[in-house]
Amino acid sequence: MTLSVVEPILNEAANIADLVAEIVQALVGVTEFEIIYVDDGSEDDSLAILTRLKAEVAQLRVIRHSKRVGQSAGTYSGVQAARGNLIVTLDGDGQNDPADIPKLLAAFNAADDRAYRMVTGHRVNRRDSLSKRIGSRLANRVRSRLLNDANPDTGCALKLFEREMFLRLPYFDHMHRFLPALAKRAGCHVTVVPVNHRGRLHGQSKYSNFGRLIVGIPDLLGVAWLMRRAPRALDREEM
Repeated sequence: MTLSVVEPILNEAANIADLVAEIVQALVGVTEFEIIYVDDGSEDDSLAILTRLKAEVAQLRVIRHSKRVGQSAGTYSGVQAARGNLIVTLDGDGQNDPADIPKLLAAFNAADDRAYRMVTGHRVNRRDSLSKRIGSRLANRVRSRLLNDANPDTGCALKLFEREMFLRLPYFDHMHRFLPALAKRAGCHVTVVPVNHRGRLHGQSKYSNFGRLIVGIPDLLGVAWLMRRAPRALDREEM
């Protein structure tokens, strides 16, 4: 089993080296793995740092978008390029803790045998600003009410899932915000585990509460429509 760690980034030069080292430390001796950084048109030194690290870290692969196309597109590029059958996603800002990846793997392996499985993190001790925590809490309540996805923290980027399952999901911009609901729609068994959350040490967030709200409302309504139109399971046999 090979695990592909997929990280889409935008202007995260100061966080790359430490995070790559943490991922290697967390996974060496645990499983075979690769690390796929997808540089979404960064304008800082991200690409130069990744190019240097690629010569030093055998597991590191680098993909670059010529222009910014967004986190969902970055995730999709990374998953498409992945050689592993299992995918882990996490943010490139260092707020997700790579030390939690083995915990997600254990939960994945412990889940009962289903067609597809997904494990998502729940940031129980948020290290964001008060306004961001309040905005996230309200958004989670509204989303949960409309989608009935039974997920307390769909905004947590730390997720583990099967590559094949992901590539069967409907793809659209901002889909990464709704992965647990889309996976559930596809008949996937979703497990939630508590994970660590850390404050951002370098750089600044690329999103504001207002920005998330503006793009999130039509996306939420669209996903709610998809959930209501989910295909029914077919009970069939070949005669």
